[in-house]
Amino acid sequence: MTTVQKNDFIEIEFTGKANNEIFDTTHKEEAKKIGIEADVKPIIVSVGNEMLLKGLDKNLEGKEIAKQYSIKLAPEEAFGKRNPSLIKTIPIKVFREKNMNPVPGLTLQMDNYLTKILSVSGGRVTVDFNNPLAGKEIEYDFKILKKVEDIKEKINALQDFFFRNRFEFTINETDKKIILKEEKILPFLQIFQEKFKEILGYGFEIFKEDKKEKKQEDRKIEIKPAAPKKQIDNNKNKSVNEL
Repeated sequence: MTTVQKNDFIEIEFTGKANNEIFDTTHKEEAKKIGIEADVKPIIVSVGNEMLLKGLDKNLEGKEIAKQYSIKLAPEEAFGKRNPSLIKTIPIKVFREKNMNPVPGLTLQMDNYLTKILSVSGGRVTVDFNNPLAGKEIEYDFKILKKVEDIKEKINALQDFFFRNRFEFTINETDKKIILKEEKILPFLQIFQEKFKEILGYGFEIFKEDKKEKKQEDRKIEIKPAAPKKQIDNNKNKSVNEL
C-alpha cells in the first residue's frame, strides 16, 4: 500500500462542488458542463504546501494512490466564513469612470477580488467583496493518480503555481541548485527561495548574460534575503509581467 506524505509531489484529479454545483474540476468533460473550454487535466502539486485549497491539501497526507476519496469541508477549511465588513458601498461614478454599468447580480473583478453587485440605488452601489463560496460547505471527490519523482516535473509544477509561467532552467546536481535565466523573476525568488528549498531540497539561482563582456559569459546574480514584510506584500500584488 503506497501512501503520500508531506512534501511528496503527486498527480491528482478532483472535482469541487458547492450546493451540488461544480465550481472547479480537473476533468475535461465536467469542465465543459460549467463552460470551461480550456485544456483541463490532472495537476501536479506538493502535498502540505498549500498548492490546493487548505482543507483539501490537509486531507491528502496518508491517502493511498489510485483510491477514490470524497470529503466535505466546513467553510473554515475552505473559503472562510462570510465577513459582513467586506460588503462595501461605492459611488457609482467609480464604475462609470471605468465604462462599467453595475447591475444587481453582476460578478466582476475589483482590486484583485472577485466581487458581486448586490444593489444599485441612486448614486451608490453595494458590492460584496466576500469570495462567492465564502460561508459554504464544500465537497471534493478526488483521486491521487501517482507520485511524481522526476525533478523536472517537480520544478515545472512549482513554476506553474508560483509564476503562472514556465522558464528555462538547468539543474546543478552537485550543488543542489536550480539555475534560471529570467532576471525578471528575481523578486519572486527572493520571496519564495526558502519555501522552494524546503519543498524540493534544491536552492535557486539566476544567471544573466552580461552584454558588456565580449564573450558574453553568464554571471551569477546572488539571491539576497527577502525584503521587509511591507515590501514583500507589495511584491505579492505584482504579476511577473509587471516586473
